[in-house]
Amino acid sequence: MEVWIILGVLVLLAIIIVANAVKVVPQSETRVIERLGRFHSVLPPGLNIIWPFIDKPKVVYTRRIEHAGNGRVYVRVSTTSVIDLREQVYDFPSQQVITKDNVTTEINALLYFQIVDPKKSVYEIDNLPNAIEKLTQTSLRNVIGEMELDETLTSRDTINAKLQAILDDATNKWGVKVNRVELQDITPPESVREAMEKQMQAERNRRAEILNAEGEKKSLILRSEGEKQSQINQAEAAKQSEILRAEGEAKAKILQAEAEAEAVRRVSEAVAASNTNPASYMLAMKYIETLGKMVDGKDGKTVYIPYEATGVLGSLGSVKDLFAK
Repeated sequence: MEVWIILGVLVLLAIIIVANAVKVVPQSETRVIERLGRFHSVLPPGLNIIWPFIDKPKVVYTRRIEHAGNGRVYVRVSTTSVIDLREQVYDFPSQQVITKDNVTTEINALLYFQIVDPKKSVYEIDNLPNAIEKLTQTSLRNVIGEMELDETLTSRDTINAKLQAILDDATNKWGVKVNRVELQDITPPESVREAMEKQMQAERNRRAEILNAEGEKKSLILRSEGEKQSQINQAEAAKQSEILRAEGEAKAKILQAEAEAEAVRRVSEAVAASNTNPASYMLAMKYIETLGKMVDGKDGKTVYIPYEATGVLGSLGSVKDLFAK
């Protein structure tokens, strides 16, 4: 009976020893092993054998986000011997920061980082999650404090880049690589938001008025240009019409003058052939034509006697002699 008890105790001790000696490390994880209180090694992924009760994994802090039923988010800090080598995300709660123009604003940020040196992350800093959180908060206050509110709202990429550079430089000695920082929400006070909304509404109204004014201006310009072109076209048409009318009248006068010249030439030839004075003949014809116009449309009771009656009669005599011949 005693033999079985001793054998059972030995088997139990063997199981305990094997359980403490064999460490299976999953991929993307590691453990820092201390031997008698001093750093010994960093366990790689896979099966590892350590000295039980002599080699012990180093206990580190870890940070977890827990969501409550009422929609609130809680940060839980616990201890573990597992060091996660994957990229991790820290969601920091909203904090109040003061901008350069003395506006208190609530900002929360996301931090993406990765442990690249497990030994430094354990021995160079006591509580790595808490150190990263406090460093991020203070750095965020410093960066926002150098910028005005309007610049803060429109320069998220600039803020992210500055924070990443500051945090990466500070956490390098802790064996941590900060990959990026993202600002989630920037919430100004209610009074500032109302003022900003009024300002944006006023800006929209101003832009609308400017667009309307520009539209009316262009419309007036186009209308005036159209009227101007119309007047130019009308003036050009009137000009062409006057030119054509003048050309027609000129041609008509030229043709009339040529006809009269031809008539005079023929009459002169005829008068010259009859030994009659051409001037007297032409004068007589003009008198006769004028008298015809004077009595045209009259009642026939009025008698017109030319002032130079003798000359007229002499001319008529010349005409008579011409036709008599």
